[in-house]
Amino acid sequence: MHYDLVIVGGGPAGLSLACLAGGFGLRIAVIDQQCLDQLASPARDGRDIALTHRSVQILEKAGAWSTIAAEDIAPIRRACVKNADESHVLSFDHDCTGRAALGYLVSNQILRAALYRAARNDENVEFITGDTATGLELGGPLAGISLTSGKTLTAPLVVAADSRFSAMRRKAGIGADIRDFGHVCIVCRLKHEEPHDGTAYEWFDTDQTLAILPLNNRQSSIVITQPANSAARTMELPPQAFADDVERRFAGRWGRMELSCDRHAYPLVAVYADRFYGDRFALVGDAAVGMHPVTAHGFNFGLRGAETLAGKVREAIGAGLDIGSAAVLESYDHEHRRTTFPLYVATNALVRLYTADSFPARIARSGILRIGDRLSPIKDFMLRRLTELDERLPLN
Repeated sequence: MHYDLVIVGGGPAGLSLACLAGGFGLRIAVIDQQCLDQLASPARDGRDIALTHRSVQILEKAGAWSTIAAEDIAPIRRACVKNADESHVLSFDHDCTGRAALGYLVSNQILRAALYRAARNDENVEFITGDTATGLELGGPLAGISLTSGKTLTAPLVVAADSRFSAMRRKAGIGADIRDFGHVCIVCRLKHEEPHDGTAYEWFDTDQTLAILPLNNRQSSIVITQPANSAARTMELPPQAFADDVERRFAGRWGRMELSCDRHAYPLVAVYADRFYGDRFALVGDAAVGMHPVTAHGFNFGLRGAETLAGKVREAIGAGLDIGSAAVLESYDHEHRRTTFPLYVATNALVRLYTADSFPARIARSGILRIGDRLSPIKDFMLRRLTELDERLPLN
């Protein structure tokens, strides 16, 4: 079977690329090992995604944002960062941006379902589900994908969006910087007595990082990052003992807390591919860049990569060029690397700094927050990176 574009992976990055490129008149295939029902109604995985303003714009272009119910979107109006052993807080407020919020929280399952609906409604997009890509042939006038079902697909361009442990990336012979932090990220939701006023809070300690992200109806999304052995014990705590521990660490700031959903644990592994393209082959989403969650940019980079690649494909079509040519894919690689690499490096450095227990590290942690809060240019720079607001627009 022949297509213009084959996407391996029906997650958010793959689906957003299908939605964005579907309007170009291309015949697109999306391959995913899940069945259609699982794509249409994803199971809750505990993750609530902090979306930047740029990501909301991409979701609007993809036709997904307008299908998400208002009650499923929670605005982040303020963000605070502090060290556990200090009173000083580095804070960011939406009033400085001229926007109603710094960003928005939406559960991963809601986003996946919305992107699936948008892709499903595009007559140019075809889903091949319950099947797995096992073979990849590059180097000819067309790329080839073989499936466990025995089907073979060909296209001028194949895109891998099959997770940070991408099998397609390996088959294409593309290496990656893979960093296993030896930590586990625990995610869940807690109900609480006191209102959060739309404030996100990130609390650093040497044994863990704790984030509380504001949801609707006096609920918050909880993200706890701990060494693997500590995380195993945390997951074994009875539900109320777990909620009590979070409540204690925040000195009862939100009153009585209780667990409102199951806890989920994910090993923390960051990935940065050596390159984002091969011969008639490209990487998007976590297959290209898999971020540590401390800066909450992994999902946003996935959408950004899909938008960038779709833009390069659109330009190639307009110029009458081959969408899978080296020139097109090199341009995508250059732009997406320029967007992602500085924050990838900075995030990993931040993680090392905030998990070190040496005296110099403790001094540096304190200094970073104080300097960042007092110097307006630095704070403005951090705010723009947090929100992905247009750098050409002045902050209030």
